[in-house]
Amino acid sequence: MFKTAVVSLMMGTTLFGGLLDFRTLEKAEDAYANKQYSEAALLYESIETKNDDVHYNLGDAYYKAKKYDEAIKQYEQVKKSELRAYSLHNLGNAYANIKKIDEAIASYEEALKLVDDVDTRFNLELLKKEKEEQEQNRDDKQDQNQDDQENQDKKKNQDDQDKDEKQEKKDDQQNSDGENKDQKSDGEGQENSDEKQDGSESEQDTKARENKVDEESDQDETEKEQKEMKHGESKEEPISEMQERKYKRMLEKRGIKTLMVPLKTEGEPHEETTAW
Repeated sequence: MFKTAVVSLMMGTTLFGGLLDFRTLEKAEDAYANKQYSEAALLYESIETKNDDVHYNLGDAYYKAKKYDEAIKQYEQVKKSELRAYSLHNLGNAYANIKKIDEAIASYEEALKLVDDVDTRFNLELLKKEKEEQEQNRDDKQDQNQDDQENQDKKKNQDDQDKDEKQEKKDDQQNSDGENKDQKSDGEGQENSDEKQDGSESEQDTKARENKVDEESDQDETEKEQKEMKHGESKEEPISEMQERKYKRMLEKRGIKTLMVPLKTEGEPHEETTAW
């Protein structure tokens, strides 16, 4: 609640710097009474020499015009004991309107030290309760922000873990595919090796058969030649007497003496003469 003090402006002209200041004060008071607060403030500001009464009335004019910062400056200059409690009360109101709760509470508490006023105490308790609510809301907001941050951290950790697990599964799958590919390549290589070995064995078998055929052919040829030789010996005709004499003379020329034994037919005994 705003406190209005009745300040008498009907003072000697010498107090306000002459007749001009007195008339200005009258105009300011009329403007204030007619709720023309900004005009009243301009009139009060125009007075060159200001006392506590003028500062207080000027502060009220600024307060009613909702110019709280200007009102605070005027209330703080009031030192007059009769106006000090009122000025501190209105100073608290001005601070409260600009949300400076701590300054408003301090002003109310100082005013109560001077005058135990019901309205001042009510305003003080109201602001204290509002401050507690603000602090509680601030603590709740901080807790909420902390919870939100923790939830964000948990979510981030979970996302990172899911990402790592996904990457690990991907790596395992790639390794598995690589092993299967290697096994397949080994299998194909083994098959090719087996096929090559089978082909080699087939060539070896073919070569062995060819060698065997060649050996059999050579053996047949040898047997054939032996048979032909044997057959040829059996068919060889005995030499003639002329060939025998000719051969004997050749041996004699060489100095070789020999005994020619005529061959007998089968069944007849050989007759030998004197040996050489």
